[in-house]
Amino acid sequence: MKRILLNTEHAQVRSEECRVLRTQLAPEIARLMDARNHAYDTPYASIHLPFDISLHAQVKKAIATKKSLEPTMLIVVGIGGSNLGTMAVLQALYGRLYNEQQPDIKVYFADTIDTDYVEDILLLAEQELQKGNPILVNVITKSGTTTETIANFTIFCELLRSFFPRDYHKYIVVTTDKDSPLYACAQAQEILCLEVPKNVGGRYSVLSAVGLFPLGLIGVAIDDLLKGAQQMVQWCSHDNEDNSAARSAVIRYQLYKQGIAINDLFLFAVDLENVGKWYRQLMGESIGKELNVHGKKVEVGITPTVSLGTIDLHSVAQLYLGGPRDKLAVFVDVMQTRSHCYVPTQKECAVPAATIYGKSLSSILHATLTGVYLAYEKTNRPFMSLMIPEKSALYMGQLLQYMMIEMMYLGALLEVNPFDQPNVELYKQETRKILENE
Repeated sequence: MKRILLNTEHAQVRSEECRVLRTQLAPEIARLMDARNHAYDTPYASIHLPFDISLHAQVKKAIATKKSLEPTMLIVVGIGGSNLGTMAVLQALYGRLYNEQQPDIKVYFADTIDTDYVEDILLLAEQELQKGNPILVNVITKSGTTTETIANFTIFCELLRSFFPRDYHKYIVVTTDKDSPLYACAQAQEILCLEVPKNVGGRYSVLSAVGLFPLGLIGVAIDDLLKGAQQMVQWCSHDNEDNSAARSAVIRYQLYKQGIAINDLFLFAVDLENVGKWYRQLMGESIGKELNVHGKKVEVGITPTVSLGTIDLHSVAQLYLGGPRDKLAVFVDVMQTRSHCYVPTQKECAVPAATIYGKSLSSILHATLTGVYLAYEKTNRPFMSLMIPEKSALYMGQLLQYMMIEMMYLGALLEVNPFDQPNVELYKQETRKILENE
């Protein structure tokens, strides 16, 4: 069976150190394994999502209902964990230029309150409605009170109301916690609601209705996505060498103790850029903590950065190979691409000296990546690599689930709660005070 593969040969952590830390991590692995028997009643609730048949059926029913309206545009209104996972899967499977390929349903993400950007999406949506084409708005916020999300939702809701004054509610889907103020409001207006299960936080919610509804609506094989996640839960909830999430967490922790506090996800596939952004949030919010689980002030955290190959070889490679030794690189490569593009063999108008003619861009890319590996070896810089067989729903399910479980294990090693985000609430509280006093 094919699966994503983690290579830690050049991570510069001794096997004896790994064995000691794996022993330390064993109780956490056991807790995660046991949590699979308790559905959504533990902090590890998100690992139940791939197995929740009832939830999957509910989402598929909602997709069928809204597809019957024949929408040509979907506006996803959310921020952070409410949309980054969806953006990651969409871009990985359909590419950066998805909307330019004239799909049946275009997708736009209203994930900021930058007025110029929101206005641009609003104009596109209005133009679509003026053509007589229905649009859907999927608002996603677990709390139901996120300031940016509610502001944007109100704007797009008003647009729908202006075109469909009597039945605007048919073109809205609300995804939120069942006890949130937004859920109650939507129910009162007969708006279709999808619930974010108990104890599933935003950054762990991509395999809930948060991601499954918009992805399924545009044709992503969500059953394959869930199957990949199921496989990874099976592989990464046991205390053995097959548990790549535990192995990666152990290595990151050991390097962190040695002063390597920056982890760079170096993606050699442009379509995976949003995977990097999603992972950046996952790591930043999960393990960047002021207090540990004992209430002691520790101020720990690994800083996640994202680089794209080969683009960023021409922007930050000098820093990575010649600068401070405070970084771990994790290279991500895709073995099988969707397409094949070759450099022509005709050289009349080409620059002589390059050895690229007649070769595929994929072979040039992989030669470059191999060169990067060798450069990291020669400069004695630690790195790991993740090999993805292809950009498919199955392997995206594996990848996202692997990363989420890895973060749970890393949180355990650092003795922090990987599921809360207390300090994020500080800016939210201050923002509300300012708005209330204006």
